[in-house]
Amino acid sequence: MAGPTQKLTDADHALISSAVEAAERKSSGEIVTIVSGQSDDYFDVALAWSALAAMTALMVVSLLPTFYLGVIDRLLGHWSHEWTPQQALVLAACIAMAKFVGMLVLQLWRPLRLFLIPRFVSNPRVRARAVTLFRVGAERRTTGRTGILVYLSLAEHRAEIVADEAIASKVSPEVWGEAMAAMLVELRAGRIAAGMAAAVTKVGEVLALHLPRADDDSNELPDRLIEV
Repeated sequence: MAGPTQKLTDADHALISSAVEAAERKSSGEIVTIVSGQSDDYFDVALAWSALAAMTALMVVSLLPTFYLGVIDRLLGHWSHEWTPQQALVLAACIAMAKFVGMLVLQLWRPLRLFLIPRFVSNPRVRARAVTLFRVGAERRTTGRTGILVYLSLAEHRAEIVADEAIASKVSPEVWGEAMAAMLVELRAGRIAAGMAAAVTKVGEVLALHLPRADDDSNELPDRLIEV
């Protein structure tokens, strides 16, 4: 995966860690924060767009064969050239291949590739990436199954919150909407760390309500921000 598009400073890390520490003082929840540059490379989508460009080129050539064959004749300096079916087919295949390769090369420019990714593709992949990271870094790693991940994917401009069993059984996913809204306000202003800290604070408020901190509670997961 590509690295974050905006480098987070030591001060940013400290701000998020402080927010996690403060939130965990009031509940038994264990908050993990992860910022990712990108959740997927979407190479399959790039191939799909390239294939679409090639197929579109073939359709256009098949609808306007005389025009394209005339253009080729003029470029090659032919006065009058009788195209055989085989030659026409080879020409069409070359045009389609050129369109495929050209579209693929264009999508090597990351902003264009990301622009061409529809939300119905990127959103599930960001969620899947968040769930995978949660399973590695937080799921069932606490005594009471109280781990929760706040995940931000910068390239897709999308965040996810994934909670372990004890939290998910008491808090419906819709409740985290306020945390997402608080994060969004800061992200729109370009303040990534402040956005993560705001989301953590809201998550902490929910956890304090449903899972108040016990006297013998201990810190089981790191409070530091993880960048992947």
